Amino acid sequence: MSDSSRSTLRDLLAQRYEDLKRRLTWRLGSAELASDALHDTWVHLEERNEQGEPVKSPAAYLMRMATNLALDRLQRDRRYMSAEEVETLMAEIADPAPGPAQTVAARDEVEAVARLIESMPPRRRAIFLAVRVDELSNQEAAVRFGVSPRLIGLELKRAHEYCMAHLPKHG
Repeated sequence: MSDSSRSTLRDLLAQRYEDLKRRLTWRLGSAELASDALHDTWVHLEERNEQGEPVKSPAAYLMRMATNLALDRLQRDRRYMSAEEVETLMAEIADPAPGPAQTVAARDEVEAVARLIESMPPRRRAIFLAVRVDELSNQEAAVRFGVSPRLIGLELKRAHEYCMAHLPKHG
C-alpha cells in the first residue's frame, strides 16, 4: 500500500469515524468493540508497509479491516482470561445448592407445615391431603368422601385460610 493510499485511508477513517463506528456497532453488537476495532485499524494502517494496488473502495476496505480486527480481538479475548477475571467470574456464579442455614430453615418450615396440617380437623386434613398431595380432583375427592364437590371446595378453602392464619409470616 503506497503512502498516499495509506494517508487517504487514515483521512477517511478520521472523517467518517462516527459513521464507521455506528455501522460497526450494529454489525458487532458492541460500541466498545467497534471503537477498539477502529483504533486497531488506525494502528494497523500506521504499521503497514506493503506495496500494492490502490484501494478501489476505501470505505468498504476500512469496514472489512475493522471487522476482521474486531473478530481477531474477540477470538484472542475468548482464548485467555486473567486469573482475576476467572476469580471474579467464579465469585459471580451462585452455587445453586442451599447452604447449611438454608437447609435447616427449610426443614423447620416443612416440620411447621406438617404440624399445622396435623392440627386440622380430621376430615379437612384428609380432604386437603387427598386433593393437594394425592392430586385427586374435587369430583374424585367428593366420591371418595361421600360428600358434594361443593363441600370439598369449601373444606379446601377453610384449610387454606387456616394455613394462612397459622403459618409464620416471612418478609
